[in-house]
Amino acid sequence: MSEVTQIIKGMDQLNSLPDAMRVAIFGTNGGIGEAVMERLSAHPKVKTVESFSRRHPDPTRRFDFRDEASLAHIGEALAQQDPLHLVIVATGMLHDQDQQIHPEKSLKQLTHEGMSTAFLVNTIGPALIGKYTLPLLAKNSKTVFAAISARVGSISDNQLGGWHSYRAAKAALNMMIKGFALEMKRNNPDSVIIGLHPGTTDTGLSAPFQSSLRHTLFPPNVAAGHLLGVIDGVEPYHSGSVIAWDGQIIPA
Repeated sequence: MSEVTQIIKGMDQLNSLPDAMRVAIFGTNGGIGEAVMERLSAHPKVKTVESFSRRHPDPTRRFDFRDEASLAHIGEALAQQDPLHLVIVATGMLHDQDQQIHPEKSLKQLTHEGMSTAFLVNTIGPALIGKYTLPLLAKNSKTVFAAISARVGSISDNQLGGWHSYRAAKAALNMMIKGFALEMKRNNPDSVIIGLHPGTTDTGLSAPFQSSLRHTLFPPNVAAGHLLGVIDGVEPYHSGSVIAWDGQIIPA
């Protein structure tokens, strides 16, 4: 499977997607989700942006991954409207100071709470969003379901170890993306289901680790432009892949 050959950097014209698009974004209280929402809300090809988050000011737009019914209610409300063309899941958790959850440096630091929370936020939640939104994608035109994943979810690329729960949860998310892609290919072959690696972005998720970075730190707005450029460039044959911000396919 080839990389996304379109020029990615900051390009988000969305020419490959239909006009008057309907978009749903989950996780708009986070840095990337908010930046994507702002770009798409101002985009001339986008008709409607439906935004959802854990702390949304509108209670009908809040979700809780511990309460599947909250996602089912959102799905029911979206189903009463026109089909969706783009769904972006921008949720994720690497650490939580309130719960004293941190990425593990060794297996001795594994805890039931840390592992279960990592899987809830990084795997189960996005998978349930897929359950309730993938059937709502429009047919007979390109549509995209994109979930924020991470390069560290690649099993074959793991040369350092550590971060066990986060790596495993993202690897599990990548498998869900692959499975969803195979299922959707049978009844909606124009849909594209992908994971997206945004690179290291200047958000709360990366804040504790920025001082040791050896590569570029992207502002959220720049990262959002990269990801929308990838979304514009993908084709149905990319479905099931995890793709980095620069268009490179990340190995499983």
